[in-house]
Amino acid sequence: MWGRASRRAVGCTFATLPQEFKGEGTEEQQPSSFIFAQAPSAFPQFGHLKTLAQQAFQALLSMSINLHPLAIQGVAATPDKPLTKISLGLEYATISACRISVMNFELLDSVLLQTDFPELKLHASGKVRDVYVIDQERLLFVATDRISAFDYVLATGIPHKGRVLTQVSLFWFEFLRDLVPNHLVTADIGQYPKELQKYADQLQGRSMIVARADMFPVECVVRGYLSGSAWKEYKATGRVCGIELPKGLQESDRLPEPIFTPATKAVTGHDENIPFAEMARIVGPEAGGQLRDLSLAIYQRAAEYARQRGIIIADTKFEFGRTAQGITLADEVLTPDSSRFWPADQYKPGKTQESFDKQYVRDYLEEIRWNKQPPAPALPAEVARKTSEKYVEAYHLLTGRELDA
Repeated sequence: MWGRASRRAVGCTFATLPQEFKGEGTEEQQPSSFIFAQAPSAFPQFGHLKTLAQQAFQALLSMSINLHPLAIQGVAATPDKPLTKISLGLEYATISACRISVMNFELLDSVLLQTDFPELKLHASGKVRDVYVIDQERLLFVATDRISAFDYVLATGIPHKGRVLTQVSLFWFEFLRDLVPNHLVTADIGQYPKELQKYADQLQGRSMIVARADMFPVECVVRGYLSGSAWKEYKATGRVCGIELPKGLQESDRLPEPIFTPATKAVTGHDENIPFAEMARIVGPEAGGQLRDLSLAIYQRAAEYARQRGIIIADTKFEFGRTAQGITLADEVLTPDSSRFWPADQYKPGKTQESFDKQYVRDYLEEIRWNKQPPAPALPAEVARKTSEKYVEAYHLLTGRELDA
């Protein structure tokens, strides 16, 4: 029972339950922690326990999180078909305990933290995406609602986050198709393999089938504004990735022209900025020049469009691979996770800007003075809700559409 239930156990509040809430069974069958998610629909057999469970949750001041890293067989990408940057194991294992403000059941009902499709081989699992093998040429990407901060995946998911990331990427794939090919095969559930049809409610709006690509081992970062690590580097050296910038710039200033600042891909932790010469050494001068030119062209077109829609794309990162189409845009594209989105009507240079991403999460973690070490804290319902609203607002502003949820 528990193996199959885990496929539907997609909520974000975890608690060790008192003995009276545990059913009969062997120790092996008993989970050490009970996941009450999508309640009561995900666990109809426990519907009568909803009130009792809520009371137990409210009484707990500290809850144990027992999330085990997925057992992945054959996870590593093959030499001839490497995958994009995806961590080989979730970082949940670093989380052991935290103080939780319990999210209400309506909010839990829309959160997906973990996927389980036994018919497919799990290829890799990252901070947000789970990737499954369909066949030798295609992969299934599923964007969960997991959120990370300071290199740790938090115990709380963000409602609709995975759908926003997927649907924003799909929008940009279409918007940029005349400029660069992309790896999308289909996001139409009706065209998915037959064995996946029964998971349509989980996959709808947050998944896509993509062509496998030989990925370039670099992040292609473009910056139009001075922020984040670029601002720190500029203050210290007057340069960003070896590029000399004008003197006297302030934080969040618009740069005279966008700059290309590549980075190495890190399986865990932060990517490392590198000069273009180092990138050219890694991927070759010709490919390096093509990736730089494509990245700048994509950014300029997207930034111009987004500004008209009320969003400043301060910086962003792209990932490319080689397919039968040549150099191909892959992974997520111009999302609130891969980019810095600022509301244009609130833009004011000289300070850190408001943003359409994890701002509420970061602010909360700073407010509680988390030491950026495990265990990673969970988030109060209000922080998760406001963060969700920001993601959805960014999608609506960019596309003018309602989220397919």
